[in-house]
Amino acid sequence: MQTLTIDFICSLDGYGAAEGWPGLWGMGGPEYFAWLDAAHDKDAPLLMGATTYRLMSALTAGGEEGTDVLNGIEKHVFSSTLEEPLTWQNSRLVRADAVEYVRRLKEQSRRPLRTLGSIALCRSLLLAGLVDRYRVVLFPVITGATGQDRIFDGYPDVRLDLVESRTFDGRLQLLEYVPTVLDGPPGR
Repeated sequence: MQTLTIDFICSLDGYGAAEGWPGLWGMGGPEYFAWLDAAHDKDAPLLMGATTYRLMSALTAGGEEGTDVLNGIEKHVFSSTLEEPLTWQNSRLVRADAVEYVRRLKEQSRRPLRTLGSIALCRSLLLAGLVDRYRVVLFPVITGATGQDRIFDGYPDVRLDLVESRTFDGRLQLLEYVPTVLDGPPGR
């Protein structure tokens, strides 16, 4: 069975984006982009929801730095609002139940799987016990006034065991964990 990694970028206060800020909070640097280009799972099929699909396909079409590599990757897009045909190459529209679809995909895929954004999708896959790794790149900004897309709201309690960490460009922190969903606080 293949592994599933949730991938997020976020501000220190847990936002996935912020109004008025450039992509990656204007802090993407050469070490970070080199890591993205060389990542062992960069060709892993991507799982995403409609909002992420709309955003990322537009960024890729607009030539946003670092997004062109996503064109050749297999993408599974979970949506009840998007219509076929999807315009972003290598994208498959999925209307089936995401948990059951991903459960089957983990059994059948020849490559590890990962998500791209898609907060609600990731939360449902985590709750279903399908997530093997949780990877966050933490950007050193606080976007309390302009932050959008709070990542962890509505999540269950989760214990995270650190398996990898790294600093990019002297400021970005990669943190990779094995998650364990908890029934509640461990000391109760």
